[in-house]
Amino acid sequence: MKLITAIIKPFKLEDVREALSDAGIEGITVTEVKGFGRQRGHTELYRGAEYVVDFLPKVKLEIAVAEDQLDTAIEAIIKAANTGKIGDGKVFVTTLEKVIRIRTGETGPEAL
Repeated sequence: MKLITAIIKPFKLEDVREALSDAGIEGITVTEVKGFGRQRGHTELYRGAEYVVDFLPKVKLEIAVAEDQLDTAIEAIIKAANTGKIGDGKVFVTTLEKVIRIRTGETGPEAL
């Protein structure tokens, strides 16, 4: 089992959700986050005053998948989230040692 953590642009969330759903991936956790990478920040104008926005709004997705769904899920995320511009985001994959469904007590891939 793997945990996919993806950081994407907020306006791409619905596209990514649809792509994952079409790929047969169920279950996703979404968190609104702020951060920056190579994109750094940017300068904005508010009521005539210029100020620097250091952290940009992003969306963090967490998706637990079985090994056989990993490549399909990653491909769906990358295709749906890609704009071709800086700041599109990143995908991280980590190993899940154990998953337990609280309601039924199921463990492992059955709990996903």
